[in-house]
Amino acid sequence: MTDAAWRFDAIGTSWEIVAPAPLGDGRRRAVTETIDRFDAEWSRFRADSLVSRLGARGGQAPAPADALAMLDLYAELSLATDGAVNPLAGESLERLGYDAAYSLRSSGETLAAPARWRDRMTWRDGALRIEGTAVVDVGALGKGRLVDRVADLIPDAVAIDAGGDIRIGSKPQRIALEHPYDARRAIGAVTVRDEALCASSSNRRAWGDGLHHVIDARTGVPVRTIVASWAIAMDAMTADAAATALFFDGGPRFAKDHGVHWVRMHSDGRAEWSLGERIEKGEAELFR
Repeated sequence: MTDAAWRFDAIGTSWEIVAPAPLGDGRRRAVTETIDRFDAEWSRFRADSLVSRLGARGGQAPAPADALAMLDLYAELSLATDGAVNPLAGESLERLGYDAAYSLRSSGETLAAPARWRDRMTWRDGALRIEGTAVVDVGALGKGRLVDRVADLIPDAVAIDAGGDIRIGSKPQRIALEHPYDARRAIGAVTVRDEALCASSSNRRAWGDGLHHVIDARTGVPVRTIVASWAIAMDAMTADAAATALFFDGGPRFAKDHGVHWVRMHSDGRAEWSLGERIEKGEAELFR
C-alpha cells in the first residue's frame, strides 16, 4: 500500500505528514486544533497570544501544558551556551527585522537579551510569570516540541516534517543533509528510525546583509562561525534544542549529555560530527 501524504502550512512553515493511510477528518481536526492552540499560547508573531499579552504588560497566567518541559530545557540550553540561548531574545530579533510584520529591515541597532532572564520569567506552581515587559521567543525548541505533540496524535505516522524538524516512525528513512551554501547538494545523509532529526541553518530565515534568525542573545548579533547544524534525538524537542545549541561552543557538550548525534558546518566549510557509530553501521555517510 502506498503511503498517504497530507501537506499544509501552519505557524509560518510548510508541514507534511506521511501515514500508512489517509488521515480522517477527526485526526486532521485534532492536529489542526493542537497546532492552533500552541500558536495561540507561544507565538510572538500574534498580538493575542498568551506570551505576547503577558510580555506587553507583565504579570502571570495559568501556564500552558508545554511550559514546564520547554522552559526547563531552555534553562539547560542557556546554561550550556553560557547565556547565548535565551527565550527573552525576541526583542533582539525584532530589532534585526525578524518581527511580527516580517519587515526584514534592521533598525541598525542590536540589543542584548536580559542576561538574568530567569529572574524575569518563571514557570512554577502552575503559573507562567513575566516581570516587566518582554518579547518571548521559543524558536530554539518550540517547533520541535510541537512536532512531538502532533506525533502523539498520529503514532502510526511514517514521517512528520515541519520545515526541517522531522519525526520518523518505525519505517527507516534516509535523509539528506542539505548543503547550506547550495540547496542542490548534500554534505551527507543519515538513516533515521523511531527518532527525530532537526536542522538549523543560517540560509533559512535569512535577509539583508548577513542577517538570520540564529542570534547570540548576549549580543543580539547573528552567529557567524557556524552556518548549519543537524541533530538526531529520540524526540524532536531535544533534537531542535541541540541543533540550536550547536551554533555555540557549548553545543557538543549539550548534545552528548542528551544522547544526541550531530553534524555542524563552520562558515569556512569545515564539518564536525559525532556520527562515528552510525557511520560504522552504515546508517550515516558524510560526503567529502
